[in-house]
Amino acid sequence: MLFLVFGLLLFLGTHSLRIAGDIPRERFIERFGPARFKILYTLASLLGFVILVYGFGVARDTPVLLWTPPPAMKHAAYLLTLVAMVLMAAVYVPRNAIKSTLHHPMVLSVKTWALAHLLANGTLAHLLLFGSMLLWSVLLFKASRARDKRNQVVYAPGNMASTVLTVEIGFAMWLVFVGWAHGWLIGIQVMF
Repeated sequence: MLFLVFGLLLFLGTHSLRIAGDIPRERFIERFGPARFKILYTLASLLGFVILVYGFGVARDTPVLLWTPPPAMKHAAYLLTLVAMVLMAAVYVPRNAIKSTLHHPMVLSVKTWALAHLLANGTLAHLLLFGSMLLWSVLLFKASRARDKRNQVVYAPGNMASTVLTVEIGFAMWLVFVGWAHGWLIGIQVMF
């Protein structure tokens, strides 16, 4: 569990600079310079990610069961992960209405993904990993929306064709992930 906690602290810590506001991030950039800051940020993020993946794998080998989710939660998780994949696609498809309306689909994707996994799993490792990700994404979304308001950010309106394409890409990604990639990457086949 120690590796999981340390990995989460390192990974989410590096990704939390914007939650505290822009000043801490700007101080780091001033101190190290933009290029060195990006290198250090990337290395710390990657190291944190590797440690948390390793820690989660170790924790899964000796699960501590906290609750047994009802079977319906697995179906809710399928639906929520579909929404998460559509939100993820919205990050990259230009001029879609999802991004223009919600403004931060990447953070909302993580929030939805984490909630889905919390509903469908009842071990301590799942609670630590996905509970931390959910809390982080809630705080980051709030900070991001406040920064947008403070900076008077205006998002370009979306159009129907881009929005439909976003949903189609998200659905295709979801099918690939639940049908094959989750089992290949995570070691747990979730569907089919």
